[in-house]
Amino acid sequence: MQTLLLVSHTFWEDSKVNKALLESAKSLSNLTIHNLNVAYKNGAIDVAKEVELLTKAQKIIFQFPLFWFSTPALMKEWQDRVLTHILYGENPKLLHGKSFQVITTLGGSKDSYDGHHGYSLETILTPLTSTFSYCGCKVLEPYAIFSAKPDSLPTQEYLSLLG
Repeated sequence: MQTLLLVSHTFWEDSKVNKALLESAKSLSNLTIHNLNVAYKNGAIDVAKEVELLTKAQKIIFQFPLFWFSTPALMKEWQDRVLTHILYGENPKLLHGKSFQVITTLGGSKDSYDGHHGYSLETILTPLTSTFSYCGCKVLEPYAIFSAKPDSLPTQEYLSLLG
């Protein structure tokens, strides 16, 4: 199965955790790593290129650090540009039958996202999961790395999700 790993990080140059995760994934043969912050430093999304990448993938993963209960701005721009193009373009069923998953890194502990502050992690991720479900994807359970530190990452478990 070909997997497309779409990565974004508001402060990519300073990233430690997500850079370490991507480094561990570089050797996987059926994985395309697509870092939006590297590809689009100017913020201008190439929709045709993104559609081509999505066409080849059977599984789509969004990987990002959760900031302020949301995705990084560039990932949201990707959603607005690419998904709108797909849904209102020539092939609105492009994503039907594909799988979608979120992998997110968080600085806080798991109990910080259990809902006692008002929202659980699942609730926070609802806009993403609902969007890809609406687009026809099978939505897989999100994978969260809580209290993320580069020297104690669950690398093997992470890699198993990508394959």
